[in-house]
Amino acid sequence: MTGSWEARYAAEFFGTLILVLLGNGAVTNAFLKNTTGNDDPGLANGGWLLVASGYGLGVMLPAMMFGSISGNHLNPAITIGQAVIGIFPWAHVAPYLIWQFLGAIAGQCLILALYWPHYRQTTDNEAVLGTFATSDHANSQLNGFVTEMVGTAVLIFGAMGLYRGMFFHQNIDIANIGVGLLIAAMVISLGGPTGPALNPARDLGPQLVHALFPVPNKGSSHWEYSWVPVVAPIVGAVIGIWIYKIFFGL
Repeated sequence: MTGSWEARYAAEFFGTLILVLLGNGAVTNAFLKNTTGNDDPGLANGGWLLVASGYGLGVMLPAMMFGSISGNHLNPAITIGQAVIGIFPWAHVAPYLIWQFLGAIAGQCLILALYWPHYRQTTDNEAVLGTFATSDHANSQLNGFVTEMVGTAVLIFGAMGLYRGMFFHQNIDIANIGVGLLIAAMVISLGGPTGPALNPARDLGPQLVHALFPVPNKGSSHWEYSWVPVVAPIVGAVIGIWIYKIFFGL
């Protein structure tokens, strides 16, 4: 990382904004009524591939833009995981997390403004909530916790391998593409039970927007589940980065 700490905070803000704008924007296009991505609420018309592409590009493009400045965390779980392992200073964890959450909130506010007419046309409360935050479709917080924990462990293990692997350490942009593809593959393969979130800022920030703003047809924000996509990714990130360190070093 080469930027000043102020520049790094700005990069985390704008990077997370772009991640949410492209990722949750793809969900919104797939879920809401009368959008170009979906004529009816739900996952019709190849919506899940649309969502996977949105999140993959939503991670890859900020990585290319800001990776050399801030390290492109865009995710409190990654920031905390790196601090636990000793490769990121604890003194800057809180500012990173604050700017990540603010970026996620700003990105979701843009989505809400752009898709406002479609929110008004969509009467399915769960479809509306799904454009903001994740949930466990088996109605099991345990299943949600395990899914988010394992998924984030795989994510950070894979990202560490891509960025530190011998094939990519001389060409970081190839690693950035690999991380984008990893995110897309995980949404396709592991996204069935919960969404997935894999990122506390991506989930909790937009959920706050859902709760505090007058979103049409929004129903309940389901706060009883909200702790899962916050705590489970952090636990998973610490596990994933420790496993990588044990077997391959840092």
